[in-house]
Amino acid sequence: MIYFVTMEKRIYSQTFGVVAAIIERSGKFLLVKEAHTDSGEDGQWNHPAGWIEVGEDPIDAIIREVKEETGFDFEPTHILGLYSLVKKDTDPIRHPLKIVFTGEISGEQDGLADDVSEIGWFSPHEIEGMDNSTLRDMDIKKMIDDYVEIERYSLGLLEHTVVE
Repeated sequence: MIYFVTMEKRIYSQTFGVVAAIIERSGKFLLVKEAHTDSGEDGQWNHPAGWIEVGEDPIDAIIREVKEETGFDFEPTHILGLYSLVKKDTDPIRHPLKIVFTGEISGEQDGLADDVSEIGWFSPHEIEGMDNSTLRDMDIKKMIDDYVEIERYSLGLLEHTVVE
């Protein structure tokens, strides 16, 4: 079941949940270019990612986020890991817990979200060479390394329970 929640003001005073996708094709990884005109992230590359809405299944959240940001349908196949990223350079300090999925994209590209200006495919070497001015979060480098080096986990690792 997919929950659609109206966008409310984001609150960063506590740890919050996000989902992200590491999508590889022919040795290159899909990144999206941020188009946030009101933030310092404009023009930076990121992996498809976003907040888990209250009540939303994280698997539904990543399918939604990839579709919104890339225009492609996404089929998650595994969990790469759960990453804890503390951003001390923000005010207030932000601390997302990021569930990172791997999987396949399919279908024809069907537009981009308003906050994404373009998509691109990059080799691990190209991503490693990006700095804070071009790559939104440096933890993406670790995730690419992990994708290449470590095992992935079954989607069954994730338990989603809704208490009525």
